[in-house]
Amino acid sequence: MQTYMVGGAVRDALLGLPVNDHDWVVVGATPQEMILAGYLPVGKDFPVFLHPQTREEYALARTERKTARGYHGFQFHAEPDVTLEQDLARRDLTINAIAQGEDGVLVDPFHGRADLKKKVLRHVTDAFREDPVRILRVARFAARFHDFTIAPETLALMREMVDNGEVDALVAERVWQELARGLMERHPSRMFAALRDCGALERLLAEVAARWRPRLAQQVDRSAERGTALPVRFACLVHGVPQHDLRALCERLRVPNECRELGEVVAREHAHVLAGGKSAAPEVLKLLERCDAIRKPQRFGEVLAACECIEPGFDRSRLERALAAALAVPTHEIAAEAQRQGVKGPGIGERVHHAREAAVARALDE
Repeated sequence: MQTYMVGGAVRDALLGLPVNDHDWVVVGATPQEMILAGYLPVGKDFPVFLHPQTREEYALARTERKTARGYHGFQFHAEPDVTLEQDLARRDLTINAIAQGEDGVLVDPFHGRADLKKKVLRHVTDAFREDPVRILRVARFAARFHDFTIAPETLALMREMVDNGEVDALVAERVWQELARGLMERHPSRMFAALRDCGALERLLAEVAARWRPRLAQQVDRSAERGTALPVRFACLVHGVPQHDLRALCERLRVPNECRELGEVVAREHAHVLAGGKSAAPEVLKLLERCDAIRKPQRFGEVLAACECIEPGFDRSRLERALAAALAVPTHEIAAEAQRQGVKGPGIGERVHHAREAAVARALDE
């Protein structure tokens, strides 16, 4: 039984990048031998185990055979006779198909180190075509390693997979997972550019593909430069998408509520927010109410953050003052006084609204 560190940990160490997670492959072992050695089995589709001390994942070396369309259509073979080279051959990119033995010696049968030096994203073998998720992964790596290029033959293979309809078999959860990870990379626009170049963007995100321009790419990258959270980055990506199209996109990809809600608010209100620096108090308060800012001030902060990425010259301070003033209005006292005077229901709401409007007006006059 031999153990090797594989994948991203080896790649990032060679690039001089921080290594946060380690993946291991075990050659020459059976599941029973791993269990007897104290490893905890966790794999559902193929044998994966947790180390008894570190809890890192150790997978038995395996091969894959395509049996149906999509990324679920695989049959796995994980037996002691599977070699390290066979296991590395099933991986997506050469830079991810490098292994390091316990003695520190590198095993690099597909010349991944050379591609790291050349800064090239290149598929390992023609088996790449069997898993459409790899299209998304290559695009995501383009966003992470912004000075790498996609090998022409790999891009051609990605186009062929799109033309053959492989991307249509991807499940929504996996598409969103990869898109979300790509949005959190250093240069997320490169992911969408790569998907556009191979034709996958129109198939997966037609609503974004129709509006993909250099300006939108800059806005999305600006959200990364500013270190914003995922919902803000998603909102920047979709801020130009019409409401009904955005709802369809979110439904189709099963976008999490936090991202969906912020995306919808920014898409609907960003033009009004950007104009908020010049609007009068009544319009500003209506904007705050439409954005549900008084009830969700933290989310409104994310709306403002997205608008700063959309329009870098935008000054959020005026709207922040307005919101702070509206939040400071003593609504409970106003309601209690109104009730003592016999005012009920909508009448109380009107008094609170007028008090907030006056407070906002005072704040904007400062």
